[in-house]
Amino acid sequence: MQKSKLQIKIKNFLLKHWPFLFILTLWFTFSFPYFLQGKVPYPSTYQVNHFTPWSHYQEFWGPVKNGAMPDIVDQIYPWKKFTVETLKGGELPLWNPYNFSGNPHLANFQSAVLTPFNLLFFIFSLVDAWSILVLLQPLLAGIFTYLFVREIGVGRVGTLISSISFMFSGFIVVWMAYGTLAYSILYLPLALFAVEKYFKTKKFIFLLVLSLAIPFSFFSGHFQISFYFIGTIIAYIVFKGLIARNILNIFYITLAVILGLVLSLPQIIPSIQFYLHAIRSEIFQISEAIPLEYLITFVAPDFFGNPVTRNDWFGHYAEWASFIGVLPFTLAVIAIFKVRTKTVVFFAVLGFVSLILAANSPISQFIISLKIPVISTSALSRIIVLFSFSVAVLAGFGFDRLIRKVGPSTALRVKKVRELAILFGVIGIFFALVWGLLFFGNVYPDEWLIVAKRNFVLPTMLFLGAVFFVALALKEKRFIILLIVYFLLLSLFDSLRFASKWMPFDPKDLVFADLPVINGIQKNIGDGRIYGNLGAEVTTYYGFQSLEGYDPLYIGRYGEFIRSAGSGEFTEGERSVVKLERLGKYTDRVLDLLGVSLIFHPIADTNQSWAYPVWEDKERFSLVYEDDKFQLFKNNLSFPRAALFFDYDVIGQDREIIKRFYSDDFDFRNVLILEEDPNLKVEEQPTGSAKIVSYTPNKIVIEAITNSPALLFLSDNHYPGWKATVNGDSSKIYRADYSFRSVIVPKGESVVEFEYSLL
Repeated sequence: MQKSKLQIKIKNFLLKHWPFLFILTLWFTFSFPYFLQGKVPYPSTYQVNHFTPWSHYQEFWGPVKNGAMPDIVDQIYPWKKFTVETLKGGELPLWNPYNFSGNPHLANFQSAVLTPFNLLFFIFSLVDAWSILVLLQPLLAGIFTYLFVREIGVGRVGTLISSISFMFSGFIVVWMAYGTLAYSILYLPLALFAVEKYFKTKKFIFLLVLSLAIPFSFFSGHFQISFYFIGTIIAYIVFKGLIARNILNIFYITLAVILGLVLSLPQIIPSIQFYLHAIRSEIFQISEAIPLEYLITFVAPDFFGNPVTRNDWFGHYAEWASFIGVLPFTLAVIAIFKVRTKTVVFFAVLGFVSLILAANSPISQFIISLKIPVISTSALSRIIVLFSFSVAVLAGFGFDRLIRKVGPSTALRVKKVRELAILFGVIGIFFALVWGLLFFGNVYPDEWLIVAKRNFVLPTMLFLGAVFFVALALKEKRFIILLIVYFLLLSLFDSLRFASKWMPFDPKDLVFADLPVINGIQKNIGDGRIYGNLGAEVTTYYGFQSLEGYDPLYIGRYGEFIRSAGSGEFTEGERSVVKLERLGKYTDRVLDLLGVSLIFHPIADTNQSWAYPVWEDKERFSLVYEDDKFQLFKNNLSFPRAALFFDYDVIGQDREIIKRFYSDDFDFRNVLILEEDPNLKVEEQPTGSAKIVSYTPNKIVIEAITNSPALLFLSDNHYPGWKATVNGDSSKIYRADYSFRSVIVPKGESVVEFEYSLL
């Protein structure tokens, strides 16, 4: 009897929750290399093959699955390590001292400092927490989409098709390994679910879910995608409000959105401030829209090749990723033309508008030309994710409509057959036209045609299979079950094949594999900075301070200062990189001023024109480390990171500061350039010294001893939010030498504290 009750409970549980178990099984199938093979969703083979210093060792060389993910290696993963280690140290990581001579960290959206998923890193090891963080994205996207689509009236199977389509859509898959962009949008169906439930039940809990979904998106690491996220929520609330016409409900749900935005302000406000100080705010993109011919990748993602198979020959695979699958796309077409509900109209309009903005159309180019911050300074094409989501939602409605169309025979049977024949016929004509162009159009060179033809076969076969099973079900209603199974399983197959092909699961032991040269740097760098062919994959990850960096956001003045060293003339900063010219006229001056005490030099670069000629000056540089691949040289002429100055010039114009600093007769070792007069009274024969006694990301403590009032110079970037105290009293921070910090210290012994705060 007990066994029978247990069986009944299990049966009821399975009947009630089988769609979630189905999604979980699908997710586990995708994730099994991590759970069962010990591999991690991180491009470690790409790292050791293409990033210095690992790439210099032949024992690491081997096949690379996906070489289109550099930002994960040299930005996202090292930032995450820095974030977590700083949090574990009891500080909020507001500032990153390891790149760009100091740069805002929390304010950089992609650092995702505030995401609650950082708690994973307090439970698991770094690489395992990262793996779970990455792999949770399609699972959450699938579950949230199921909740929403089911709530708006779609049947279970149709809702599953919607969920599968979105959880492995082009945008989610190609950005999954970053752990940021997909999180920024996957809360969209959860927020819409909360809106839908509140309008139906008036329960407070759903207002709370909506309010929390908003900061969860904004804390996830990509402002542009969160901007699309909040815009869609507002549009949906307006849509629901026009239907419900209940002023009180609209008022409460508006308050919930406002609360969500208020909760997001700890990320939004510092990010806006940083954006205004960054070079990114001045650089607008005109050519990132998706060409119309590329839209065929909705159904055939590899029509133009794939970076994984090294046969891509056109387009930006990640930026233009719009794959949703031929079966969901077909079902969405059925929904648009045959389902007459207001919700279908909303998502049809949302999909159309996002498609127009993402594609290379006069409208999208006009929007970009308006130079709207965020919209025009990032790839507008990423709004294609809203198209993919809309198609996924519509696919559920289309599936329900299709099943009803091929249902039991009725007097309207002939009309049903004719309607379906027209819809499938139109889509079939599209496929026929594409094949006609591929065989007879001479549209591409032969080597490209081979790729396009091969990768258009599967979408064609899937569509023809759909036609066959629809015809079969129309003929015999007992075959409807086969039609249902076909659409569900083949949608799953198409999406899973696409995701598994793109996503790397690489050996765990290659993730930042240990090397002797890293230990050499740790032993010799001291309080100084390092210079050489090293990015954040070394500097931020291992905690080595650098004057260079790669990031969409960095302090604009600093980029101008570094780039102007090449010729001595004012030069604007580059879009996403700060790199000191190896053979620049004033390169040595910058290295010395900014306390670069260690030069990283691959032995293979010796006597090469692209390398910094560290081998030429034996007096300036001393060899302190050498192995069979690398050398480390000490810069004997570098400044200490904190130094005392007793003389200064006052120059108010930016370009005049650059001109003076990079002039041959300027004594940069003894004279600071300030932008306002500190009225410093210096005594005769001044002397003194300063040393850093404590250095953490947000706080620096310096001890100074001087026989005269002096200017304490710190070669870290000047930026709003930094405050200084001298012997416990607040002190003004002067911007020195165009981009750095200086404070007045009195005669005698002083303790100077620099502290960074958002308040």
